[in-house]
Amino acid sequence: MWVFLQLTWAIMLSYSFYMLTAVAAFLVTCHALCKCPGPGLSGRDGLKGQPHPPRLSDSQDTKFYDVLVNLKHRLSRLEGVLALKEKIREVGEKMLASNGKLVDFASALQSCEEAGGTLATPTNEEENKAILGIVKQYNQYAYLGIKEGEISGQFKYINGMPLNYTNWHRYEPNGKGREKCVEMYTDGSWNDKKCNQYRLTICEF
Repeated sequence: MWVFLQLTWAIMLSYSFYMLTAVAAFLVTCHALCKCPGPGLSGRDGLKGQPHPPRLSDSQDTKFYDVLVNLKHRLSRLEGVLALKEKIREVGEKMLASNGKLVDFASALQSCEEAGGTLATPTNEEENKAILGIVKQYNQYAYLGIKEGEISGQFKYINGMPLNYTNWHRYEPNGKGREKCVEMYTDGSWNDKKCNQYRLTICEF
């Protein structure tokens, strides 16, 4: 029931953002072309005796554009989460979701990117616990958005940035270049693993 209510709320919110974005996009385009219709206006010059609508100031125009960009970003995140149609969690500015599928690392990353996100990547203890919550729900180990770099034993985020948080299991990583991907155990600790193993897909948006 909780998941159903969450999905219902997300769908309604997504529709609202879609409508707001559509209206905002129309207004921005309309303002830029100076063709906004108004009461008593006929074309660019309007009817005789009817004033033009006031133009937005540069600062108002900038704020309006920032609102539109923010709405588009939030809509994109919501659409990505809804596309997976499964477990949803929110932690900080991230939204986490799983489709419950067990696949290899490349397939997991691809499914997340196609939905507009990436593989779940904990950058602090709070995010690690949120991902662990989904791992426990499915009782399956899950891939993380972390891979071994060119130097053996040196792991990085999949965007190439160095790790600023780790939660390795005792004596891990120990693959010495043979295990280039990272999985999360059902206790929240990490282990380096071969990338062809089937693990739970958890995405972040």
